[in-house]
Amino acid sequence: MRYYPESLARLLTELRKLPGVGEKTAQRLAFHMLREPAEDIRRLGKTIAEAHDHLTQCGVCGSFTDKTQNPCRICESPNRDRSSICVVEKPDDIAVFERMGSYRGLYHVLGGVLSALNHVRPDDLRIPELLSRVEKEQTAEVILALNPSVEGNATVTYLSRQLEPLPARVTQIAYGIPIGSELDYVDEVTLNRALESRSEVP
Repeated sequence: MRYYPESLARLLTELRKLPGVGEKTAQRLAFHMLREPAEDIRRLGKTIAEAHDHLTQCGVCGSFTDKTQNPCRICESPNRDRSSICVVEKPDDIAVFERMGSYRGLYHVLGGVLSALNHVRPDDLRIPELLSRVEKEQTAEVILALNPSVEGNATVTYLSRQLEPLPARVTQIAYGIPIGSELDYVDEVTLNRALESRSEVP
């Protein structure tokens, strides 16, 4: 990138830090921004900064919420089915289920999955919070909805063992979802069928 002006090279470097953004996508985004009116780009930057400053982690489910509303809207809603908790890896997975529209229960964000390679251990995840919620709220069903990867499957196995002493039924969403794929890229029909066809965790 030495043939770019220094300020443009810095912008490209920052854009490439975003997930799924390689060199070509970074270039496309950067040149698009440079063609836009300066006021629009300043507004975008301000909006990003404000979101970063005003959001925090929900004290119940672990997703994002405004600092002025904690617990989040889903956890506080009287219209949610409080008998089930859907366990996901990250906050953006909740958006996938909410777009689908058929799941009306609660959520729990683990904050990752177990991974020996990346040195992620049980203590690094929000597992104690999950166990406490299930016990305290007398949850009837815990739905494990983690990505179908080696790490995701290992986390499902670990969680099912931890949840075994509790009275809640532990299920896992069915996978008509390719191994190694992520929920972000699964269409809503496939995900809905996977949710409906969930089974007991062995």
